[in-house]
Amino acid sequence: MAELKIKVCGKDGVEKSKVSGEDEILMVYEGEYIPGDKICFETDQTGVFYVIRVDGSMDEAYVFLTRELVEYVIPFDEKKVSYNPAAFTGQRHYITMRKARDYENEYYRDLARNVMDQHGDPGCYPHAFANVETRGESVFAARNAIDGVVANELHGQWPYESWGINRQDDAEITVEFGRPVDIDQIWLYTRADFPHDNWWVQATFTFSDGTTEVVKMDKSVKPHVFNIEKKQITWIKLSELIKADDPSPFPALTQIQVYGRNA
Repeated sequence: MAELKIKVCGKDGVEKSKVSGEDEILMVYEGEYIPGDKICFETDQTGVFYVIRVDGSMDEAYVFLTRELVEYVIPFDEKKVSYNPAAFTGQRHYITMRKARDYENEYYRDLARNVMDQHGDPGCYPHAFANVETRGESVFAARNAIDGVVANELHGQWPYESWGINRQDDAEITVEFGRPVDIDQIWLYTRADFPHDNWWVQATFTFSDGTTEVVKMDKSVKPHVFNIEKKQITWIKLSELIKADDPSPFPALTQIQVYGRNA
């Protein structure tokens, strides 16, 4: 049995609400969030898979926790526009946490997806980070590339958030899985807000096992699907992004999906 807790705390650390239990718990938080509020998820078992819902308007996140405490900071103002406008609003909030079931841990799935990813190192995987995010704006953050939202025919506020590279030729994004995974397929949804956007014609995947794979792409709204030799890795990096010969300087990535199973 895992001892679980969910807390809503203010920026001063004062607990506003708390629930606890074994293996599966839920909180209905009655109250309006204010800046500085955060949701704390606690467990006495790390190195374990959990399913967490941070808000009733968002999908569940299947995650691997490496820390006993994960703090989810409620986004406001500019940080909020990359989320569903209904998220974290109003006076009543539905929050859940449970241990993943054995059959869920055996699924063939998109191992990169994490709708509750944040900046930094929260101990909650998968986790995306990059060496550049356009102007530091939330709608161009690395986390957008693993949030499960694949709308790519515009750019900007949800659901058109993406990873933006600020015209940087050496831009790269990394997805860490937090544990070994076996993968055999990668999908890239490149942003397709033409003619505003450019697109990449070539990119390089680098894997934690030291191997690399160069892939070709074209101008497309549809996902680019790459079948790769099955390998066991702990992270993947997308880099060496080569733009098309097009007047636009703005290629971007809407979503990266990495398919496989837990090792």
